[in-house]
Amino acid sequence: MFDQGSHHEEVNTWQSGVLTLKSFVNDFKYSTAHATRVSSLAVGLQQAGAFVACFFIWPIADRIGRKLSLQIASFIFIIGAIMETVNSHSMAVFYAGRVIAGLGLGAASVVVPMFNAEMAPKELRGQIGSFFQWFYTFGIFTSYWVDYAMAEIIPAGLLGLGMFTLKESTRWLTKKGRHDEAWESLKWIRADESQATIEEMEEIRVGVEMEQRATEGFHVKELVERDNFNRIFTAFAIFTAQQATGATAFAYYGPQYFKLLVGGGNRDLLVTAIFGAIKIVACGVFVLFLSNRIGRRVALIGGAVFMSACQITTAVVVKELPATKTAGVTSSGIATVALIYMFVIAYNLSWGPLPWPYVSEIFPTRIREPGIAIGVSSQWLFNFVFSLTAPYMIENLGWGTFLLWGLFDGIVAVVSFFFLRETQGLSLEEIAHNDYGRATTFKEDDILVQHGPTTTYGSASK
Repeated sequence: MFDQGSHHEEVNTWQSGVLTLKSFVNDFKYSTAHATRVSSLAVGLQQAGAFVACFFIWPIADRIGRKLSLQIASFIFIIGAIMETVNSHSMAVFYAGRVIAGLGLGAASVVVPMFNAEMAPKELRGQIGSFFQWFYTFGIFTSYWVDYAMAEIIPAGLLGLGMFTLKESTRWLTKKGRHDEAWESLKWIRADESQATIEEMEEIRVGVEMEQRATEGFHVKELVERDNFNRIFTAFAIFTAQQATGATAFAYYGPQYFKLLVGGGNRDLLVTAIFGAIKIVACGVFVLFLSNRIGRRVALIGGAVFMSACQITTAVVVKELPATKTAGVTSSGIATVALIYMFVIAYNLSWGPLPWPYVSEIFPTRIREPGIAIGVSSQWLFNFVFSLTAPYMIENLGWGTFLLWGLFDGIVAVVSFFFLRETQGLSLEEIAHNDYGRATTFKEDDILVQHGPTTTYGSASK
């Protein structure tokens, strides 16, 4: 989670801060005519590296485990970050560092939610998974204020070193037949050896064994089986929808957007900084107080509807009462800024934090690695698409940019209403063994998980 916070911190730091420093321009000796290209490549190459990493990390995570995979991802990111910040006077070295850092980021963005979902109790899975987004908001906010040396390495280093203090994923160990280690892992993470923990271990074991008996040896063709394909398509679509809300474009190009609302001067920078602080508070409220109290489906649909209303209303106000460079603070400017603040609050109560736990919990153990990898790859793909096109949208569409995001949000709300399934309060095994394509909530299914022979753990085996 810390590493993913550093992702947005680093991207925004390079793009909004470091790339504009005279010392950076002088060191790498490029002209202002090439500044836009350098900025685009600095962001795009990292996202390309992250996109590629999503696909090569899942077989690695399956073979060597989640813990070691995260340590390797952390190390790769640090190597890339060092290449970026060492004064090589070479854009080629800088760009190579961006790609390498992206590989580490992409790998971690797949394995972290996977590890969280497999280790979290079902009652807290949504809250723990949503911490992922909260650290994003911390990283973004920090990047608005801090551009210093190799600060980006700190979160990655904490992630890599911190993994030495954790146990391997219980479900991955069970999948590999290492049942004693799996029991030790579950017992450690729950800090409990009660009957409830023993029953949870048995449910995990039975669920994994059922998946493994269904087909001996994983084959890629399993991904296109009807139920599996429904889950994979949902994972891909939900991260695509997250990027289509417009929130990522606001994170990257906040000052440019706010210039459309408040006009010239430096007011856009202050408004952007407040924007970052609001995201932290809103996401924190969701993670700490709401994530375990409201269903995933309700939050995602309601959030999309509210965001759509905010963006469309903003478009109308900006069209009818556009800001000017010479005007001071106006009532219309205040209104539009308030609308965008309400938009980002809604985002961080729904589409910001929830896709991470949702995507990580809808897959059975058998296809969890490729499923999450495909889902997260869409996050990086459309992150790249929208971050690349946003400046041109702002320049050419003006108020129409807000209208476009509002229409996207409306479409997301409608599609979510008809296709998203509720997963809150269910174990990963219950989710895995129910038909994903039939009911709006898994709780409506009558399918029961068939339990195999009982195995006892800990004191129960004596």
